[in-house]
Amino acid sequence: MIALRETIRRFDIPPRPFLDLLIAFEQDQRVKRYDTFDQLVGYCRNSANPVGRLVLALFECIDEDRAALSDEVCTGLQLANFWQDVSRDLDIGRVYLPAEDRARFGYTDDDLAARRSTPQFRELMRFQVGRARGYFDRGAKLLPLLPKAARIDVDLFIRGGREILDAIERAGFDVWTARPEVSKWAKGKLLLGALVRSWTA
Repeated sequence: MIALRETIRRFDIPPRPFLDLLIAFEQDQRVKRYDTFDQLVGYCRNSANPVGRLVLALFECIDEDRAALSDEVCTGLQLANFWQDVSRDLDIGRVYLPAEDRARFGYTDDDLAARRSTPQFRELMRFQVGRARGYFDRGAKLLPLLPKAARIDVDLFIRGGREILDAIERAGFDVWTARPEVSKWAKGKLLLGALVRSWTA
């Protein structure tokens, strides 16, 4: 806490991101399922987006435009992780696939409890993957607005999140049978690509 205090002072970090994270931690204890996508995005606003804003503060490049684009990246990352971990989350009693979306695609609570990989489920996951990709597409506009030192990390976050979504698609949107993974080879390619782009930018 002493080190954190000094960091907050050094970079003039406001309390809001830390308070939002505490709200998310508390929400995790109370809310296990979400009725609407808007509610889920509201959770991401407190659980994921503050992390990006803290990164911007540490690189001393935070303003409203960059913060808004960072929010897109961070929400996209949170959603990608949710869709990758549908089975793991259900193991601990958590369901991040919104009830309104499950109903829209005809995927019932019984189907969910039985972990059925039905055509309806795969279409539901196709829809959610497309949604998450939209966040990365919008958030990628942040990259040229960042100092070079921050650009490599953020580029990796975006490309890593997209690779998770690609892995889900390669699995035919069936995340029940096996957890979609990003291979070590793919991670190495992502890192090399980010480094090359940083050198040529």
